[in-house]
Amino acid sequence: MSHSRKRARQAAVQALYQWQLTKSNITDIDQQFRVEHEGSQTDLDYFSEVLRGVTATASELDKLFTPYLEWPIDEINPVELAVLRLACYELKHRLDVPVGVILNESVDLTKRFGAEQGHKFVNGVVDRVAKDLRCDERAARISKKNR
Repeated sequence: MSHSRKRARQAAVQALYQWQLTKSNITDIDQQFRVEHEGSQTDLDYFSEVLRGVTATASELDKLFTPYLEWPIDEINPVELAVLRLACYELKHRLDVPVGVILNESVDLTKRFGAEQGHKFVNGVVDRVAKDLRCDERAARISKKNR
């Protein structure tokens, strides 16, 4: 897995968290994070793509995972919400990123930035969305394991 993509996802979760809490202009947030991460080993193009993609389609992404929530979306920890939106964006719009990578990254991001047991919640929800959106990929991976 690309460490520059991992860093891009970390920055994206932080930027999405900021956007969710402040509703600041996404271009300003994007530029702020680009300046902060300039010269680092962060894939800034990927960062900008997912940040802009998630914010542009947030309500669509929310509809993908709300059926699997046990409480209203406005009661979700903001970090976990940012991770869920990022994961759903990648599942729906970045078919080049394998489901396993998205699941692992979601858990890692939530462990790093979220509540103590939040990764379990995020893993369960992302797994269910992955079954909806990428059932063919998951079936092929399971079939390959069973050979």
